Amino acid sequence: MKIAIVCYPTFGGSGVVATELGLELAHRGHEIHFITYRQPVRLALLNSKVHYHEVNVPEYPLFHYQPYELALSSKLVDMVKLYKIELLHVHYAIPHAYAGYMAKQMLKDEGIYIPMVTTLHGTDITLVGNHPVYKPAVTFSINKSDVVTSVSQSLKDETNKLFNIKKEIHVIPNFIELDKIRNEKLISCQRSVMAKKEERIVTHISNFRKVKRIPDIIKIFYKIQEQIPAKLMMVGDGSEKRRAEQLCQELGIEDKVIFFGNSNEIDQILSYSDLFLLPSQTESFGLAALEAMAWSVPVISSNSGGLPEVNFDGISGYLSDVGDIDGMAKNALKILSDEVILTTFKKNALITAKQFDIKNILPLYEELYHKALLKSKAK
Repeated sequence: MKIAIVCYPTFGGSGVVATELGLELAHRGHEIHFITYRQPVRLALLNSKVHYHEVNVPEYPLFHYQPYELALSSKLVDMVKLYKIELLHVHYAIPHAYAGYMAKQMLKDEGIYIPMVTTLHGTDITLVGNHPVYKPAVTFSINKSDVVTSVSQSLKDETNKLFNIKKEIHVIPNFIELDKIRNEKLISCQRSVMAKKEERIVTHISNFRKVKRIPDIIKIFYKIQEQIPAKLMMVGDGSEKRRAEQLCQELGIEDKVIFFGNSNEIDQILSYSDLFLLPSQTESFGLAALEAMAWSVPVISSNSGGLPEVNFDGISGYLSDVGDIDGMAKNALKILSDEVILTTFKKNALITAKQFDIKNILPLYEELYHKALLKSKAK
Protein backbone atom coordinates (compact mmCIF):
# COMPACT_ATOMS: atom_id res chain seq x y z
CA MET A 1 0.00 0.00 0.00
CA LYS A 2 1.23 3.51 -0.81
CA ILE A 3 0.38 5.87 2.05
CA ALA A 4 0.93 9.61 2.50
CA ILE A 5 1.29 10.76 6.12
CA VAL A 6 0.72 14.40 7.01
CA CYS A 7 1.71 15.58 10.49
CA TYR A 8 3.44 18.29 12.48
CA PRO A 9 7.19 17.53 12.36
CA THR A 10 7.91 18.71 15.90
CA PHE A 11 8.72 17.19 19.31
CA GLY A 12 4.99 17.00 20.13
CA GLY A 13 3.31 13.67 20.73
CA SER A 14 1.23 13.66 17.55
CA GLY A 15 4.27 14.14 15.34
CA VAL A 16 6.19 11.41 17.13
CA VAL A 17 3.27 8.97 16.88
CA ALA A 18 2.73 9.73 13.19
CA THR A 19 6.41 9.27 12.39
CA GLU A 20 6.81 6.04 14.32
CA LEU A 21 3.62 4.70 12.74
CA GLY A 22 4.95 5.45 9.27
CA LEU A 23 8.31 3.84 9.94
CA GLU A 24 6.68 0.67 11.28
CA LEU A 25 4.31 0.55 8.29
CA ALA A 26 7.36 0.77 6.02
CA HIS A 27 8.97 -2.05 7.98
CA ARG A 28 5.90 -4.12 7.18
CA GLY A 29 6.31 -3.47 3.46
CA HIS A 30 4.17 -0.39 2.83
CA GLU A 31 5.53 2.59 0.87
CA ILE A 32 5.33 5.69 3.08
CA HIS A 33 5.46 9.34 2.00
CA PHE A 34 5.79 11.97 4.74
CA ILE A 35 4.47 15.31 3.49
CA THR A 36 5.07 18.31 5.74
CA TYR A 37 6.96 21.59 5.99
CA ARG A 38 10.04 20.08 7.68
CA GLN A 39 11.50 16.63 8.10
CA PRO A 40 9.98 15.09 11.26
CA VAL A 41 12.37 14.96 14.21
CA ARG A 42 12.11 11.17 14.55
CA LEU A 43 12.57 10.58 10.81
CA ALA A 44 16.31 9.96 10.89
CA LEU A 45 16.55 7.43 8.09
CA LEU A 46 15.08 7.53 4.59
CA ASN A 47 15.08 4.40 2.45
CA SER A 48 13.33 2.84 -0.53
CA LYS A 49 10.13 2.51 1.51
CA VAL A 50 10.26 5.87 3.32
CA HIS A 51 10.15 9.20 1.50
CA TYR A 52 9.94 12.81 2.64
CA HIS A 53 8.45 15.63 0.59
CA GLU A 54 8.80 19.20 1.84
CA VAL A 55 5.90 21.63 1.55
CA ASN A 56 7.28 24.98 0.45
CA VAL A 57 5.18 28.05 1.18
CA PRO A 58 6.43 30.89 -1.04
CA GLU A 59 6.61 34.34 0.50
CA TYR A 60 4.19 36.78 -1.07
CA PRO A 61 3.70 40.34 0.23
CA LEU A 62 -0.06 40.21 -0.30
CA PHE A 63 -0.44 37.68 2.53
CA HIS A 64 0.10 38.73 6.14
CA TYR A 65 0.06 35.01 7.03
CA GLN A 66 1.37 32.64 4.39
CA PRO A 67 -1.31 30.15 3.17
CA TYR A 68 0.16 26.83 4.33
CA GLU A 69 -3.13 24.97 3.74
CA LEU A 70 -3.11 25.90 0.04
CA ALA A 71 0.50 24.87 -0.38
CA LEU A 72 -0.13 21.58 1.43
CA SER A 73 -3.21 20.78 -0.67
CA SER A 74 -1.31 21.40 -3.88
CA LYS A 75 1.65 19.33 -2.70
CA LEU A 76 -0.65 16.44 -1.81
CA VAL A 77 -2.21 16.52 -5.27
CA ASP A 78 1.20 16.53 -6.96
CA MET A 79 2.59 13.70 -4.81
CA VAL A 80 -0.51 11.51 -5.20
CA LYS A 81 -0.27 11.80 -8.97
CA LEU A 82 3.51 11.42 -9.14
CA TYR A 83 3.85 8.42 -6.79
CA LYS A 84 0.38 6.91 -7.30
CA ILE A 85 -0.36 7.22 -3.57
CA GLU A 86 -3.42 5.23 -2.56
CA LEU A 87 -4.37 6.68 0.83
CA LEU A 88 -3.91 9.83 2.92
CA HIS A 89 -3.44 9.60 6.67
CA VAL A 90 -3.56 13.05 8.24
CA HIS A 91 -2.85 13.77 11.90
CA TYR A 92 -4.83 16.71 13.32
CA ALA A 93 -8.18 17.88 11.98
CA ILE A 94 -6.87 21.34 11.18
CA PRO A 95 -5.19 22.28 9.06
CA HIS A 96 -4.33 18.81 7.79
CA ALA A 97 -7.76 17.21 7.31
CA TYR A 98 -9.02 20.46 5.84
CA ALA A 99 -6.13 20.55 3.35
CA GLY A 100 -6.53 16.84 2.68
CA TYR A 101 -10.18 17.27 1.77
CA MET A 102 -9.32 20.04 -0.70
CA ALA A 103 -6.69 17.77 -2.27
CA LYS A 104 -9.27 14.98 -2.55
CA GLN A 105 -11.65 17.31 -4.38
CA MET A 106 -8.97 18.47 -6.82
CA LEU A 107 -7.99 14.88 -7.53
CA LYS A 108 -11.63 13.87 -7.92
CA ASP A 109 -11.98 16.34 -10.78
CA GLU A 110 -9.25 14.36 -12.55
CA GLY A 111 -10.95 11.04 -11.91
CA ILE A 112 -8.70 10.05 -8.96
CA TYR A 113 -10.49 8.86 -5.83
CA ILE A 114 -8.31 8.62 -2.72
CA PRO A 115 -9.55 7.92 0.83
CA MET A 116 -8.46 10.01 3.81
CA VAL A 117 -7.98 8.78 7.37
CA THR A 118 -7.96 11.53 10.01
CA THR A 119 -6.50 10.94 13.47
CA LEU A 120 -7.55 13.29 16.26
CA HIS A 121 -4.87 13.87 18.89
CA GLY A 122 -6.36 16.36 21.33
CA THR A 123 -5.27 19.96 20.86
CA ASP A 124 -7.00 20.07 17.49
CA ILE A 125 -10.24 19.34 19.34
CA THR A 126 -10.07 20.60 22.92
CA LEU A 127 -8.09 23.83 22.48
CA VAL A 128 -7.83 25.09 18.91
CA GLY A 129 -10.72 23.24 17.32
CA ASN A 130 -13.37 24.38 19.77
CA HIS A 131 -12.65 28.07 19.14
CA PRO A 132 -15.64 29.68 17.35
CA VAL A 133 -13.37 30.79 14.50
CA TYR A 134 -12.31 27.22 13.68
CA LYS A 135 -15.24 25.11 14.88
CA PRO A 136 -17.16 25.00 11.56
CA ALA A 137 -13.98 24.03 9.66
CA VAL A 138 -13.12 21.31 12.18
CA THR A 139 -16.64 19.86 12.06
CA PHE A 140 -16.58 19.90 8.27
CA SER A 141 -13.12 18.30 8.06
CA ILE A 142 -14.00 15.46 10.42
CA ASN A 143 -17.30 14.71 8.72
CA LYS A 144 -15.69 14.74 5.27
CA SER A 145 -12.97 12.27 6.30
CA ASP A 146 -13.46 8.71 5.11
CA VAL A 147 -12.26 7.26 8.41
CA VAL A 148 -11.78 9.06 11.74
CA THR A 149 -9.75 7.78 14.68
CA SER A 150 -9.00 9.22 18.11
CA VAL A 151 -6.21 8.28 20.50
CA SER A 152 -8.52 7.65 23.47
CA GLN A 153 -12.15 7.04 24.39
CA SER A 154 -12.03 10.25 26.39
CA LEU A 155 -11.08 12.25 23.30
CA LYS A 156 -13.79 10.54 21.26
CA ASP A 157 -16.39 11.47 23.86
CA GLU A 158 -15.11 15.06 24.01
CA THR A 159 -15.22 15.36 20.22
CA ASN A 160 -18.81 14.12 20.03
CA LYS A 161 -19.77 16.52 22.82
CA LEU A 162 -18.18 19.60 21.26
CA PHE A 163 -18.98 19.02 17.58
CA ASN A 164 -21.88 17.81 15.46
CA ILE A 165 -20.09 14.68 14.25
CA LYS A 166 -21.86 12.33 11.86
CA LYS A 167 -18.95 9.94 11.34
CA GLU A 168 -18.06 6.98 13.49
CA ILE A 169 -14.90 7.64 15.49
CA HIS A 170 -12.68 4.60 15.99
CA VAL A 171 -10.54 4.57 19.15
CA ILE A 172 -6.96 3.49 18.42
CA PRO A 173 -4.65 4.33 21.32
CA ASN A 174 -1.18 5.76 21.01
CA PHE A 175 1.64 3.25 21.14
CA ILE A 176 5.31 2.66 21.81
CA GLU A 177 7.94 0.52 20.12
CA LEU A 178 8.83 -1.59 23.12
CA ASP A 179 11.54 -3.65 21.40
CA LYS A 180 13.27 -0.50 20.21
CA ILE A 181 13.08 1.15 23.62
CA ARG A 182 14.35 -1.82 25.58
CA ASN A 183 17.24 -2.34 23.15
CA GLU A 184 18.56 1.22 23.46
CA LYS A 185 22.23 1.46 24.31
CA LEU A 186 22.44 3.80 27.27
CA ILE A 187 25.97 5.06 27.26
CA SER A 188 25.78 8.84 27.39
CA CYS A 189 24.46 9.28 30.91
CA GLN A 190 25.21 7.59 34.24
CA ARG A 191 22.84 7.60 37.20
CA SER A 192 25.48 9.11 39.47
CA VAL A 193 25.44 12.26 37.33
CA MET A 194 21.82 12.88 38.32
CA ALA A 195 21.55 11.61 41.87
CA LYS A 196 23.28 9.90 44.74
CA LYS A 197 22.82 6.18 45.23
CA GLU A 198 20.41 6.63 48.14
CA GLU A 199 18.27 9.24 46.34
CA ARG A 200 15.08 8.38 44.45
CA ILE A 201 14.81 9.93 40.99
CA VAL A 202 11.47 11.56 40.15
CA THR A 203 10.91 12.73 36.57
CA HIS A 204 8.59 14.92 34.52
CA ILE A 205 8.68 15.41 30.73
CA SER A 206 6.46 17.86 28.84
CA ASN A 207 6.24 21.08 26.86
CA PHE A 208 5.78 23.06 30.12
CA ARG A 209 2.43 24.58 29.15
CA LYS A 210 -0.12 25.66 31.79
CA VAL A 211 -2.24 22.58 31.14
CA LYS A 212 0.63 20.46 32.54
CA ARG A 213 0.28 22.17 35.96
CA ILE A 214 4.04 22.52 36.37
CA PRO A 215 3.86 24.23 39.80
CA ASP A 216 1.97 21.18 41.11
CA ILE A 217 4.94 19.01 40.15
CA ILE A 218 7.32 21.17 42.16
CA LYS A 219 4.97 21.17 45.17
CA ILE A 220 4.47 17.39 45.02
CA PHE A 221 8.21 16.86 44.88
CA TYR A 222 8.72 19.27 47.77
CA LYS A 223 6.57 17.00 49.95
CA ILE A 224 8.39 13.89 48.67
CA GLN A 225 11.87 15.21 49.47
CA GLU A 226 10.75 16.19 52.95
CA GLN A 227 10.30 12.48 53.72
CA ILE A 228 12.96 10.70 51.64
CA PRO A 229 16.16 11.64 49.78
CA ALA A 230 15.16 12.48 46.20
CA LYS A 231 16.00 14.43 43.05
CA LEU A 232 13.61 15.82 40.45
CA MET A 233 14.40 15.72 36.72
CA MET A 234 12.44 18.33 34.72
CA VAL A 235 12.75 17.65 30.98
CA GLY A 236 11.32 20.04 28.39
CA ASP A 237 10.82 23.73 27.79
CA GLY A 238 7.94 26.17 27.59
CA SER A 239 6.16 29.14 29.10
CA GLU A 240 5.98 27.65 32.63
CA LYS A 241 9.65 26.78 32.98
CA ARG A 242 10.77 30.09 34.45
CA ARG A 243 7.95 30.05 36.99
CA ALA A 244 8.97 26.54 38.04
CA GLU A 245 12.59 27.60 38.53
CA GLN A 246 11.47 30.51 40.71
CA LEU A 247 9.25 28.25 42.79
CA CYS A 248 12.17 25.90 43.42
CA GLN A 249 14.19 28.83 44.70
CA GLU A 250 11.34 30.01 46.93
CA LEU A 251 11.02 26.52 48.44
CA GLY A 252 14.79 26.16 48.83
CA ILE A 253 15.04 23.01 46.71
CA GLU A 254 16.87 24.38 43.66
CA ASP A 255 19.80 22.07 44.44
CA LYS A 256 17.49 19.04 44.22
CA VAL A 257 15.89 19.87 40.87
CA ILE A 258 17.59 19.61 37.47
CA PHE A 259 16.08 21.42 34.47
CA PHE A 260 17.31 19.78 31.27
CA GLY A 261 15.37 21.78 28.68
CA ASN A 262 14.55 19.88 25.49
CA SER A 263 16.75 16.81 25.63
CA ASN A 264 17.71 13.99 23.29
CA GLU A 265 18.56 11.82 26.32
CA ILE A 266 15.01 11.10 27.46
CA ASP A 267 15.53 7.34 27.35
CA GLN A 268 18.65 7.61 29.50
CA ILE A 269 16.83 9.75 32.07
CA LEU A 270 13.82 7.44 32.20
CA SER A 271 16.00 4.35 32.49
CA TYR A 272 17.24 5.62 35.88
CA SER A 273 13.94 7.09 37.07
CA ASP A 274 11.94 5.66 39.96
CA LEU A 275 8.71 7.64 39.46
CA PHE A 276 7.04 9.80 36.82
CA LEU A 277 4.79 12.75 37.65
CA LEU A 278 2.02 13.91 35.28
CA PRO A 279 -0.57 15.96 37.22
CA SER A 280 -2.00 17.59 34.06
CA GLN A 281 -5.28 19.46 33.89
CA THR A 282 -6.10 17.11 31.04
CA GLU A 283 -4.37 14.77 28.60
CA SER A 284 -5.96 13.37 25.46
CA PHE A 285 -3.89 10.22 26.02
CA GLY A 286 -0.72 10.63 28.08
CA LEU A 287 2.06 9.46 25.78
CA ALA A 288 4.79 10.67 28.14
CA ALA A 289 3.35 8.46 30.89
CA LEU A 290 3.35 5.46 28.54
CA GLU A 291 6.97 6.08 27.56
CA ALA A 292 7.90 6.17 31.24
CA MET A 293 6.05 2.92 31.89
CA ALA A 294 7.94 1.30 29.02
CA TRP A 295 11.06 1.92 31.10
CA SER A 296 9.40 0.30 34.13
CA VAL A 297 8.68 3.67 35.75
CA PRO A 298 5.39 3.87 37.70
CA VAL A 299 3.26 6.98 37.19
CA ILE A 300 1.53 9.40 39.54
CA SER A 301 -1.02 11.29 37.45
CA SER A 302 -4.30 13.14 37.51
CA ASN A 303 -7.51 11.25 36.88
CA SER A 304 -8.29 13.32 33.81
CA GLY A 305 -8.84 12.91 30.07
CA GLY A 306 -7.31 9.77 28.66
CA LEU A 307 -4.91 9.15 31.55
CA PRO A 308 -7.08 6.50 33.27
CA GLU A 309 -6.95 4.57 29.97
CA VAL A 310 -3.14 4.39 30.23
CA ASN A 311 -2.21 4.59 33.91
CA PHE A 312 -4.11 1.91 35.83
CA ASP A 313 -4.79 3.01 39.39
CA GLY A 314 -3.05 0.86 41.98
CA ILE A 315 -1.28 -1.17 39.30
CA SER A 316 1.01 0.92 37.10
CA GLY A 317 0.78 3.87 39.47
CA TYR A 318 -1.93 6.00 41.08
CA LEU A 319 -4.59 8.45 39.92
CA SER A 320 -5.76 11.51 41.87
CA ASP A 321 -8.09 14.41 41.24
CA VAL A 322 -6.62 17.38 39.38
CA GLY A 323 -4.86 19.67 41.86
CA ASP A 324 -4.76 17.12 44.69
CA ILE A 325 -1.13 17.78 45.58
CA ASP A 326 -1.37 16.12 48.99
CA GLY A 327 -2.94 12.98 47.54
CA MET A 328 -0.35 12.68 44.78
CA ALA A 329 2.52 13.20 47.21
CA LYS A 330 1.06 10.58 49.57
CA ASN A 331 0.76 8.06 46.72
CA ALA A 332 4.26 8.86 45.51
CA LEU A 333 5.69 8.19 48.98
CA LYS A 334 3.68 4.99 49.21
CA ILE A 335 5.58 3.71 46.16
CA LEU A 336 9.00 5.22 46.82
CA SER A 337 9.36 4.49 50.54
CA ASP A 338 9.28 0.71 50.25
CA GLU A 339 11.70 -1.19 47.99
CA VAL A 340 9.38 -4.18 47.59
CA ILE A 341 6.40 -1.99 46.66
CA LEU A 342 8.52 0.02 44.24
CA THR A 343 9.76 -3.14 42.53
CA THR A 344 6.19 -4.41 42.17
CA PHE A 345 4.98 -1.15 40.63
CA LYS A 346 7.95 -1.08 38.26
CA LYS A 347 7.11 -4.58 37.01
CA ASN A 348 3.43 -3.69 36.63
CA ALA A 349 4.26 -0.51 34.73
CA LEU A 350 6.16 -2.49 32.11
CA ILE A 351 3.43 -5.14 31.88
CA THR A 352 0.86 -2.38 31.31
CA ALA A 353 3.03 -0.71 28.68
CA LYS A 354 3.24 -3.97 26.71
CA GLN A 355 -0.47 -3.69 25.96
CA PHE A 356 0.32 -0.57 23.93
CA ASP A 357 3.20 -2.04 21.93
CA ILE A 358 3.11 -0.96 18.30
CA LYS A 359 2.81 -4.60 17.20
CA ASN A 360 -0.61 -4.67 18.87
CA ILE A 361 -1.77 -1.27 17.61
CA LEU A 362 -0.54 -1.12 14.02
CA PRO A 363 -2.87 -3.90 12.72
CA LEU A 364 -5.82 -1.79 13.89
CA TYR A 365 -4.74 0.98 11.53
CA GLU A 366 -4.08 -1.45 8.67
CA GLU A 367 -7.58 -2.87 9.02
CA LEU A 368 -9.10 0.61 8.71
CA TYR A 369 -6.85 1.42 5.75
CA HIS A 370 -8.10 -1.63 3.87
CA LYS A 371 -11.73 -0.80 4.62
CA ALA A 372 -11.22 2.78 3.41
CA LEU A 373 -9.60 1.55 0.20
CA LEU A 374 -12.42 -0.88 -0.50
CA LYS A 375 -14.99 1.89 -0.08
CA SER A 376 -12.96 4.16 -2.34
CA LYS A 377 -12.73 1.54 -5.09
CA ALA A 378 -16.48 0.98 -4.85
CA LYS A 379 -16.95 4.59 -5.92
